[in-house]
Amino acid sequence: MRACLVHLIVILFLTAGLAVAQDAIPVSAPQGLAETQEVMPPSVADRDQPDQPLAETPDGSIDSMNDEFTEDELLEEYTAHENKEEKVEMADPLEPANRVVHEFNDKLYFWALKPVARGYNAVMPEPARIGVKNFFTNLAFPGRFLSCLLQADFGGAATEAGRFTINTLWGLGGFLDPASGGELKLQKQDTDLGQTLGVWGVGQGFYIVWPILGPSSPRDTVTLAGDYFLYPVSYINPWYYWFAVRAYEEVNATSLRIGDYEALKDAAIDPYIAFRDAYAQYRFKKIKARKAKLTSSASDSLLPAHSKNIPEGGTP
Repeated sequence: MRACLVHLIVILFLTAGLAVAQDAIPVSAPQGLAETQEVMPPSVADRDQPDQPLAETPDGSIDSMNDEFTEDELLEEYTAHENKEEKVEMADPLEPANRVVHEFNDKLYFWALKPVARGYNAVMPEPARIGVKNFFTNLAFPGRFLSCLLQADFGGAATEAGRFTINTLWGLGGFLDPASGGELKLQKQDTDLGQTLGVWGVGQGFYIVWPILGPSSPRDTVTLAGDYFLYPVSYINPWYYWFAVRAYEEVNATSLRIGDYEALKDAAIDPYIAFRDAYAQYRFKKIKARKAKLTSSASDSLLPAHSKNIPEGGTP
């Protein structure tokens, strides 16, 4: 009997000692979970904070299971939160013909436009090329101004009018851009007639590649036609003077972005698909940004109620 009591006492001491030792050992989260929690959005990370009250069941008891997240669940929710992006698919019924034109434009770039732009880059300093770019940007004011008016963005139209006046009078005809700096900060309104149609609910339609002009769509082709009539350079006579000025403008613009086209092409398995998807996504984001600006700055009564709910494809 005494031996049984001795053994029982020893077992009780050992059990108590192990319990105390286990409580004294700090428990750290797995490395992967710790790293996930460091970069988690606050809405997810706050759920595991110890000072958050636990959820109660209808009978008043604490249900701690509702506040537990495994590492996989946390990572899955964080990844879905970060990588959620609207994808835009563009119909391409003219793909065979578009591919031929795409190859033509590609050869034209590498065989003609890029060599000329690199030679021009070598003889013309960058500040001068930026000044030329500013001049043509200022000259394209009518298209941006009309687009703002058609979108009921009267604040943007006033900004464009102010920019044109200031840069023309005090910016040496537009070669300088004093309106963007200092206390004025009148930024160019990055919009066109194609975006205007998109804001009012017109879908982009199918993909088109125009010779020399590049990627477009039926909706954005309106921009090409509209820009021609709204651009003062288009009224230069005879026509070959106009063509020479437009060619010089394109060479100057290309000299400031040599390498961009090559980077996108080299990174793509199929350059044609890459340029098509990039164009569709680019135009979608432009129109989305314009809708957001109009929603936040203009009266909702001036913007068609259905336009904010129409996706880029043109159908609700």
